[in-house]
Amino acid sequence: MSPVRTLPTGRAGTYHVPVLLAEVERLLADARTVLDCTLGGGGHSAALVDLGARVTGIDRDPRALAEARARLADAERDGRFRALLGNYADVDAAGLEPDARFDGILLDLGVSSHQFDDAARGFTFREGAPLDMRMGDDADTDAAGLLNAIDEVDLSALLRAYADEPRAARLAREIVRRRARRPFATADDLVDAIRAVLGPRSGAPDFARIFQAVRIAVNDELAGLERALPALRDRLTPGGVLAIIAYHSGEDRLVKNAFRDWSASCICPPKQVVCTCRGVPLGETLTKRPISAADDEVEVNARARSARLRAWRRAR
Repeated sequence: MSPVRTLPTGRAGTYHVPVLLAEVERLLADARTVLDCTLGGGGHSAALVDLGARVTGIDRDPRALAEARARLADAERDGRFRALLGNYADVDAAGLEPDARFDGILLDLGVSSHQFDDAARGFTFREGAPLDMRMGDDADTDAAGLLNAIDEVDLSALLRAYADEPRAARLAREIVRRRARRPFATADDLVDAIRAVLGPRSGAPDFARIFQAVRIAVNDELAGLERALPALRDRLTPGGVLAIIAYHSGEDRLVKNAFRDWSASCICPPKQVVCTCRGVPLGETLTKRPISAADDEVEVNARARSARLRAWRRAR
């Protein structure tokens, strides 16, 4: 399957604009049962219900769940939609039946537009916004708690791994120095530390990158995704499709590598003489390269700029 540039379909809700909606519809068009692991405001789910699928949605954010249920109230009454509070990273604990299998599974990673727009949620670097960044009540700590407690060495590693920050050690040292005088509480505290290290010319792209790194750590996003991938694969029916939209290079790399390994007939070490692994592919990767949003969609929804969609089909 070659990369496709997609346009928005015009069915966006007020809570969250669904990214790459037309392509998600195409990939999951034949699915009669769908698991939407990151329900958000229900934009993708609403479109898939319209296509005739029965959708189960999961989200760790109670406010998103309430919005989606209101949006899909008719479908919920008709038994075409149900919503579960939980974290896709521990999908087996979210209330799904142990034997439940799905023709299509969707993950739209990252933060929803509404979560960004609501300054009280603390995902933004707007002046005065709290350092929260929790996607749900299941997070162990908020961003302020993390920044005020984490060891300098671990903080440096976090910034290097999740933000690709070349001055990670200096920034970690500056954060530790500043928090000793006054604990971090608002976005201003982190922005001021970034400016002190990166210089007065640092701006929104730097803040966004570093805030994203902190958010990933607060919500255990990469480790959660790594745990979830095989569990979601095993929830597919034969011929079922797993579609994942990633916004961070680390997320996309995990997805790409998992799809590659599942599509290979042999995953033994290269120097091993005799194959001792499964010996057959588990399925096929449907996207040789990730699908990105068209310029038209990015103009309508800036969040789509960094979106990368990959898909994989389980063997029949």
